[in-house]
Amino acid sequence: MTRIALVAGAGGIIGKALLEEIARTPGWRGVALSRSKGDVVADLSDAAATREALAGARDVTHLFYAAYGPGGGLAEEDRRNSAMLRNLLEGLEAVGAPIERTVLYQGAKVYGVHLGPVTTPFYEDENPRPIGPNFYFTQERELKDRRAAGGPEWSILRPDVVVGDAPGNAMNIATVIGAYAALTAADGAAFRFPGSRHTYDGTLAQVTDAHALARASLWAATSDRAVGQAFNYVHPPFRWRRVWEKVARHFDLTLGEPIPFELAAHMPSLEQLWRQIATGLVQPDYAKAVGWSFGDFVFRTEADVVSDMTKIRLAGFSDDRDPVDALIRAIERQQVAGVIPRIG
Repeated sequence: MTRIALVAGAGGIIGKALLEEIARTPGWRGVALSRSKGDVVADLSDAAATREALAGARDVTHLFYAAYGPGGGLAEEDRRNSAMLRNLLEGLEAVGAPIERTVLYQGAKVYGVHLGPVTTPFYEDENPRPIGPNFYFTQERELKDRRAAGGPEWSILRPDVVVGDAPGNAMNIATVIGAYAALTAADGAAFRFPGSRHTYDGTLAQVTDAHALARASLWAATSDRAVGQAFNYVHPPFRWRRVWEKVARHFDLTLGEPIPFELAAHMPSLEQLWRQIATGLVQPDYAKAVGWSFGDFVFRTEADVVSDMTKIRLAGFSDDRDPVDALIRAIERQQVAGVIPRIG
């Protein structure tokens, strides 16, 4: 029997990789749900429109929820994203879709990293909940309440700094690094880490490869050991010096010492240079092509960010990636796809 997967947020980093992985996995068929294009086009913040758009989704058996509505502060973010998930679940219920399980994604905000330095490693079952508002907890409670009332099973995956090749995503660190490297090469400048030396040499960081996460998602959607459980899913921690040195070597860039500056404040001044090297990109608008402020957030994090991976490995999923290789391959795929300019 074919499993029918509805992927909400199909145009994002997670959604794009999920649909690609589903397409090459026997026994699965993917259905893309997006606000602008896809098999199902719906604004999930509109309950009535969402229900109407789902009329053709009556055969969906699994929901992968990777949609996100940004902006407005934590309280508004909580309200909007909780309503979006609820509208989708209610719409699927209204059309009679036989949903067996929902897979939900949470980030490191579930551990309070947006509030300040947090003790690491992060353990799924031991970290006390930080004070809200936080839409991750509201969405999780929605799934638990529906399951208690006889609704679908659920599983949760907790990646961190997801690395992929979807265009137009403001929170893709591979896009930031790749675009910065391209501009560095075009300007004849050294490839210098724009964060603090402490972040460069001292703190531990982590990423999650989008395609590896997609494989983890299919496991979470089908394994009995994943029912009603939340799992961290990241790759081994690293220091940014290792990334910078390997990226510089791979793309034949001149490596320089760190020089702390704000990307969001400085990089707009290089728009003219970007126009010279950025021909044929899928997003020609420089202001929309790269999320420099996300780079500032990542590169200025001076506390370790490390998630423990014991739980998911003991539950039976052990697929992993070299994090630096994942970053480099994502940059290369983005160059080929016209998301960022060629480097050099």
